[in-house]
Amino acid sequence: MSSLYPRSKDASRIRKSLSDSPPSSPSPATKTFRHERASRSNSSGDGTADRVLSQTSYYTRRERRLASLNKEETDGGTKDYKKLYEDALTENEKLKSRLDDNKQEMSKIRSQLEKVVQKHDRISERMGVSETEKKEKQALEKRVSEMEEELKAGLSSSLSGPSSECLFFTRLMKDASSNSSNVAPAL
Repeated sequence: MSSLYPRSKDASRIRKSLSDSPPSSPSPATKTFRHERASRSNSSGDGTADRVLSQTSYYTRRERRLASLNKEETDGGTKDYKKLYEDALTENEKLKSRLDDNKQEMSKIRSQLEKVVQKHDRISERMGVSETEKKEKQALEKRVSEMEEELKAGLSSSLSGPSSECLFFTRLMKDASSNSSNVAPAL
């Protein structure tokens, strides 16, 4: 597997040279241009010499291009790494500050949430207490009303006999008092 994917600098050169090469399936226009070039080179009497010159010029151009790429990599490579490192550091610092800000905001939100939950718990406890108190009060009122009804029923049945006696004695007392009041001025 490692033989298929070399990890040397040559691999980047190969990739770059492949990317510089024309596409594998050329368009019809490029095919006609190649055909015209081939026919022109065939029409001249010295076709092999032209081909050799074009190949050498191709190789020299390629070598110059690769050399310039290597120079850019060696000269600018360290600067690019330094710049990338500095950029990464600044980005890390920004992210750390944002993280700290988010942590502070989250702690504020948590404290607010805890306050709201505590307030809700107190309110629900009050509601629960008041509801139980209401239920107890209603039960007591119902019991008192039942007791009053029992008392009225018991008193009315037990007092029906004595009430008639009370009425009789009350009348006697009125008569006696009225007689005594009539007798008192005569004295």
